[in-house]
Amino acid sequence: MILEHSYATDLSELVTKVKPQVLKNARVVSINQSLLTQLGLPEDWQCKQTLLEQLFSANTPLAQHAVAQKYGGHQFGHWNPDLGDGRGLLLSEVVSRDGQRWDLHLKGAGQTPYSRFADGRAVLRSTIREYLGSEALFHLGIPSSRALCLVASDELIYREKSEMAAMLVRVCQSHLRFGHFEYYYHSRQLDKLQRLFDYSFEYHFQACATMANPYAAMLTKIVKDTAVMIAKWQAYGFNHGVMNTDNMSIHGITFDFGPYAFLDDFKPNFICNHSDPQGRYSFDSQPGIGLWNLNALSQAFTPYLSKAEITGILQEYEPTLLTEYGQIMRAKCGLEINHANNSVLINEWLDMLATENLDYTLLFRQLCEFDPASGDTTLRDRFIDRPRFDQWALLLGQTLAQQQWSKAERRLSMLGHNPKVILRNYLAQQVIDKAEQGDFSLFHELLAALSLPFADNPQHDRFSAPPPDWGKELEISCSS
Repeated sequence: MILEHSYATDLSELVTKVKPQVLKNARVVSINQSLLTQLGLPEDWQCKQTLLEQLFSANTPLAQHAVAQKYGGHQFGHWNPDLGDGRGLLLSEVVSRDGQRWDLHLKGAGQTPYSRFADGRAVLRSTIREYLGSEALFHLGIPSSRALCLVASDELIYREKSEMAAMLVRVCQSHLRFGHFEYYYHSRQLDKLQRLFDYSFEYHFQACATMANPYAAMLTKIVKDTAVMIAKWQAYGFNHGVMNTDNMSIHGITFDFGPYAFLDDFKPNFICNHSDPQGRYSFDSQPGIGLWNLNALSQAFTPYLSKAEITGILQEYEPTLLTEYGQIMRAKCGLEINHANNSVLINEWLDMLATENLDYTLLFRQLCEFDPASGDTTLRDRFIDRPRFDQWALLLGQTLAQQQWSKAERRLSMLGHNPKVILRNYLAQQVIDKAEQGDFSLFHELLAALSLPFADNPQHDRFSAPPPDWGKELEISCSS
């Protein structure tokens, strides 16, 4: 294992050194063993007490070099320069055995210069949601930050009510956000903006640095990676809920989990964030917001690229997103590539789900077992408008007859693209309710199920059941 602190040292003028503030009776309640091993972290860190000491003892490489980063961001479309790590600290960078660089970042670490009069803490509720959410996306194949460990405590902090404070160690390629580049551009600190670009090329965009136009290559990669991520969100029914530019990673990963939700019933205009009454960040708005955010980021590239160059790069966003989305949706529907009927079949299927408010994940999973020629009416009986379903099934049967896949091959492929288990908000809430009473058993059980989302494991059947009425469309607060 190699621990480095390149951001803290190479960009020392862009950070503030801050020591993590220990919580009352802090205790590690979960360690992501597979991630710890992947990163090549010391085996003794698998001991909860040892890991806790590494995080908070004054002379460890983690706590000793902890820094808070400065950035800005467009929040609900409005520029805010007064942002930064208000409750998180960059502890270190791990260089794993394969040479990949990973940030270790502590959320809920206490006050920093960017806390804006807040306490710098995170509540257990939001910490559990980020741990579960990031792991759920990762195992679905959606680019995401990940959780290394969860630290609980007996310390009470106040949000809408008194809640227990907690911490999370988050892992990702870096914590560079769109808002980092925006801040140094809009504040006209162009020397620091240049330093930020130089750092990015050295540590995170090495391939772009060797191109004829490194800045064009870097922006192109960010645009395409962001498009691929959002295409996967749409295909798997994930609503981020708060796509401010300070929550957007330059690595095209899902980042800063707040009021997110996986869809229950398929409602394209679903809003998971109760702080977003206008629906700026609704499910079906996400592709457009992704492009809006990239336009905001691209302003920071204007000292290096012409308007025409930037426009041309941004125009790659939509075809990249549509190509990725189309590939996933064909796989989910068991359709081979480039058949004339594919778009009609996919769009009609989605419209039928939306019209009848049917469960997105459950219906796609049931579609894996549907054979138009079998006479089985199990899937058909889920619909009220059965003549419409019959017309769709007829076209599906005609299309499948022209494919090369056998029925068994098609079914197996579909099962590998349509999860049985997703992280529904009511499940997360049940985990939180137990954890707040000191019982993390359900947390570990759900986490195990989310790590095998496509498996047909009877042991996890209770996590794949339809949500109760009270559990549908829960709106989640940004407050954490």
